[in-house]
Amino acid sequence: MRLFVAIDLPDEVKAALARAQARLRDDAPRADVRWTPPRGLHLTLRFLGEVGEAAVPGVIATLTAAASGHPAVELAATGVGVFPQPTRPRVLWAGIEGALAGLAADIEGGLVALGHPQERRPFSAHVTLGRVRRPVALAALNRAIAGLGRPEFGAWTAREVVLYRSHQRPTGSVYEALAQVPLSAPCP
Repeated sequence: MRLFVAIDLPDEVKAALARAQARLRDDAPRADVRWTPPRGLHLTLRFLGEVGEAAVPGVIATLTAAASGHPAVELAATGVGVFPQPTRPRVLWAGIEGALAGLAADIEGGLVALGHPQERRPFSAHVTLGRVRRPVALAALNRAIAGLGRPEFGAWTAREVVLYRSHQRPTGSVYEALAQVPLSAPCP
């Protein structure tokens, strides 16, 4: 099964991000972007990929151990950009501000200890708004992104991490929560 660890976004943040997606679509209609449906917007802490069903309890135990050392965290969704660069965009993202590096590192360390390969790229807190399929109308897309300025999409308190299973469908991925693990360290 295809798994990832994420933090959910509140509905009002998803709605604000969906409005930004609509504006980008309107301002760059020829750009070839597969937009993430609002129901699928989330903050990925770690993508695991294919994992056997027998390994899921170990993953959940690892997440529980990592999450128990961290308090709930204040987060804010702000700004829009692309990876890896504007001349070759592959991913359109909204940035996330908040103290997530320690949590992400603890989850990464626990999963590597379980035998999962080390993530090659450093953790970068973001929400994927869409993926560029072909490099069409990039100038218009970059102008549309610049036209948004530095939007604020909302703030919230994240109180848990979620282990999701991703079901691939012709109409897009559908996510199934396998475990919700509370962030449970006392607040400093």
